[in-house]
Amino acid sequence: MKHWLAAIFTPLIFFIASAQAASYGPELQGFEYPYPVKYFKFTSQHQELSMAFMDVSPPHANGQTVVLLHGKNFCSATWKETIDTLTQSGYRVIAPDQIGFCKSTKPQAYQYSFQQLALNTHALLESLHLDQVTLIGHSTGGMLAVRYALIYPQSTKQLILVNPIGLEDWKAKGVPPVSVDEWNARELKTNADKIRSYEQSTYYAGTWNERYEPWVQMLAGLNSGPGKSVVAWNSALLYDMIYTQPVVYEFHQISVPTVLMIGDKDTTAIGKDFAPPSVREALGHYPELAKEAAKQIPHAQLVEFANLGHAPQMQDPSVFHAELLKRLLPVKAN
Repeated sequence: MKHWLAAIFTPLIFFIASAQAASYGPELQGFEYPYPVKYFKFTSQHQELSMAFMDVSPPHANGQTVVLLHGKNFCSATWKETIDTLTQSGYRVIAPDQIGFCKSTKPQAYQYSFQQLALNTHALLESLHLDQVTLIGHSTGGMLAVRYALIYPQSTKQLILVNPIGLEDWKAKGVPPVSVDEWNARELKTNADKIRSYEQSTYYAGTWNERYEPWVQMLAGLNSGPGKSVVAWNSALLYDMIYTQPVVYEFHQISVPTVLMIGDKDTTAIGKDFAPPSVREALGHYPELAKEAAKQIPHAQLVEFANLGHAPQMQDPSVFHAELLKRLLPVKAN
């Protein structure tokens, strides 16, 4: 009887949630972040831009700083539980929204590259007088973290990659070329139901918890709000960046201590929905991809979560954060 009632009422609850979905501005105006948001203003590609970020101080500082880099369908706010865990352990935490995402500027025209985003992030950290930091990059943020560590190895104390995408070259494996216009058309059709369905199957390994719903509404509200056209266009440009700028061929050049933290149930692969079934089935096998990446990255550690998906830090925060704290390099005594 319980399963029968759940089958009836769960879709009804989601229907009501979708019908009452919030609408947010192009820079996520109206959505509250867990900590005060600051803005780093700078000039890039002849434009005045504003990068939103949270700078959270610990109650008892250990002198170390962690920078959290979010994924494609995420924002710095989705790091809330990780921020709480790290600050309670003495770390200062910087969590930016990259240009094109969430509360940061969405330019009408911008040449996106992981190099450019790394340069932007480094400029932010320089403005805060931060030198050596630990980088934790999730999903697309993992690709960015790799690029940052390759450009600024002297400024990167440690690299922690949480289910990074880019462990394979999708184009080389047979995903067909996808134009920016095609990405844009797809993004304009997104809604809460599509986001929820995708996240349930990929981020949370087929499970669902009401804790995830605010993040669905965050993304859906951004994509359906008054700035949806510029939001979709920037999203399309970012997908093109991800698809055309693989980092997998440079893993062997990483020179900083690196940890891979992988939810084995992840199946993420950019452009998979554009590919024929035979290609689709060969993509996104994270247990194999992670082991190969750990071989390619010098002295990398691999931590696997057998039953978790693309967002282990959100699906099972206690298990993930226990492992994270064990893997952080020890704080040097004064």
